[in-house]
Amino acid sequence: MADIEKARREINECDKEMAKLFEKRMSAVREVALYKAQRGMPIEDTAREAQVITRNSEFISDDTLREFYVNFLQSEMDISKNYQRRLITGMKIAYSGVPGAFADIAAKKIFPQGQTVSCPDFKAAYDAVVNGECDCALLPIENSYNGDVGQVMDLAFFGPLYINGIYQAEIVQNLLAVKGTTMDQVKSVISHPQALGQCAGYIRRHGFESIEAVNTAVAAELVAKEGKHELAAIGSTDAAAKYGLKILQSHINESGKNTTRFAVFSRAQKAQSINDNNFIMLFTVKNEPGCLGRAVSAIGENGFNLRALKSRPTKELSWSYYFYAEGEGCINSFEGRRMLSQLAPHCMDVKVVGSFEKEISI
Repeated sequence: MADIEKARREINECDKEMAKLFEKRMSAVREVALYKAQRGMPIEDTAREAQVITRNSEFISDDTLREFYVNFLQSEMDISKNYQRRLITGMKIAYSGVPGAFADIAAKKIFPQGQTVSCPDFKAAYDAVVNGECDCALLPIENSYNGDVGQVMDLAFFGPLYINGIYQAEIVQNLLAVKGTTMDQVKSVISHPQALGQCAGYIRRHGFESIEAVNTAVAAELVAKEGKHELAAIGSTDAAAKYGLKILQSHINESGKNTTRFAVFSRAQKAQSINDNNFIMLFTVKNEPGCLGRAVSAIGENGFNLRALKSRPTKELSWSYYFYAEGEGCINSFEGRRMLSQLAPHCMDVKVVGSFEKEISI
């Protein structure tokens, strides 16, 4: 036992020193990126990489370890190139849908220098970040009129990503059709279920058939391809312009203040701050009388305002639920740590997926 503990202490010391060296190395990489950006040089330099691998691998005397060290060096250089790409070309932001989707519009407002990456659905956008293909994903978590986006809440519970910010965007839905279409010709409307829900009264009053699509912009694209006067899409003005559609009627959503909250999901959690006055926490409670009540009490007794508490099925056991909680207060404080420790006896899992200073309207 003593030998393994000694080895673990040595590993911890090495990791500590490597973290310092990593930051130092990436600082130098930043200077390289700026040099390349100023001079229009490509990020890839295979000749330089080969030289570095050949030279640095000679520092390893053990033949077996040298092979692993070469892999380590290559991984290190891949990370450096990804960092340079972010500095030079901007972040890659995954979203669900095609160009013209509301998430695409929101992402371009939040990250004006970034590159938006179209994904077929919420999970694909989430996984693009998990797999390192994108830097973050912008996904809707709630609409002011039509409620929660359960699929995204489930991804937050089951997945490894953190929420590092919440942004509110006004959503204006429009009826889009191919040019030359008149209102009396439209029989069916196609869009994402959230958009259909936001416009349910309008759809009902006109007697339209509702057809679900994976995204509002995908619906607009489909209407453009079909070219039928009987079919219209519900979506943004950007989608209309993108796919050459006519706006038959604008602002058809039922609520005059139709707002969607978008969450930014990232692999790394941002540095904790005492200025973070909002948090999102997911937890499951033990199947014992009073556990949920005591868990909620622990949150309030430590001075946190529980703004929202929602349940979702875990899908692992029948009638088993997890709880999605949004609270006000600094969870990074002493009171926050005490609250989390008091939750432990009543909860099987507690997961703080994010904390941030405030929500931002875009």
